[in-house]
Amino acid sequence: MIVLLFRLLILVAIILIVYTIVQYFRNPDRKLQIAKETNTFYMVDDPGNSKKNIQFVYKSCLFEGEKYIDATEDSFEVVDIHIFARNANELEGITRDDLYFIEKEFLIRYPHAAITWKYPINKLILTTID
Repeated sequence: MIVLLFRLLILVAIILIVYTIVQYFRNPDRKLQIAKETNTFYMVDDPGNSKKNIQFVYKSCLFEGEKYIDATEDSFEVVDIHIFARNANELEGITRDDLYFIEKEFLIRYPHAAITWKYPINKLILTTID
C-alpha cells in the first residue's frame, strides 16, 4: 500500500514538473523579454478582453497600449488605443517611420481604432518635416 502511494506521489510530482516547464515556456513576459533582447517585434494582446492592456516590444523598447471600447456602426469595437513607452530612455533610435509601422500593425488588428501616442512620443509625431 505504501509503495502504491509512493508511486502516486512520484507521478503527481512528474506531472507538476512538466506543467511548470510548459507554463515557463508559454509565459508572455518571458517572450517579451526575449524579443527585447533580440531586437524584434512581439506583441502580447488578448483581443477578446478589452480591459487588458496591450504590451509590445519594438527595437528593444517596451510599449504599452490602453484599449478603449465604443460603439461603431455595427457593434462595439476598440475605437481608441493610447500607446506609451514604459521607459522613455529606451526610445533612443525610434524614428517616425517606426511609429508608422507600429500604427499599421495595430490597424491590422483593430481597424476601427484611432492611435494616440502619449508623451514624449507624441512630440515626434507632432513635429513637422521641413
